[in-house]
Amino acid sequence: MASLDEICEQLVKSVNDALGAAVVDLSSGLLLAVAHNVPYFTQSYLDAVAAAAVDMFRGNTVSTVEDMLSTQRGTTVHKMIKEVQMTTEKTYHFMSIVPGKENSLLVLITGKKANLGMGWAALRGALPKVAPMCPS
Repeated sequence: MASLDEICEQLVKSVNDALGAAVVDLSSGLLLAVAHNVPYFTQSYLDAVAAAAVDMFRGNTVSTVEDMLSTQRGTTVHKMIKEVQMTTEKTYHFMSIVPGKENSLLVLITGKKANLGMGWAALRGALPKVAPMCPS
C-alpha cells in the first residue's frame, strides 16, 4: 500500500500542469502529506496554505454561519462544507473532505492549463486511496 506522500505524488503526476497536492488535518492544521514540484513551496508557505484551508472549511466565520443555519433550520448544521474550488490569478485549487474522515482534507493545486474536469476527477479518484490512511 502506498504512503500518503506517494499518493500525493501520484496525484501530481496524473494531472497536466499540477503543482502540488497535500493532505491536511483540519483539526490541527498540520500537513499529513505533501508532494510538489515548485521550488518556492517552502515549509512555511505550505503551512500557511494549510492554515488557509482550515479557515475555509472550519474557520470562525464558517462556524458562525453554521450556527446561524442551525438556528434557522432547527437542526444542527456542522462541518457542512465538503468541497471547494478556488481560483487565483495563475492557479486552480481543488479541495475535498476525505469521505468518512471529516477532519482530513485532500488538496490539489494546478496551473491554469489544467482541465477543471480532470482536476476534479483526479482528486476524487485519489480520495478512496487516502481515506484508509487518515486519522478518524
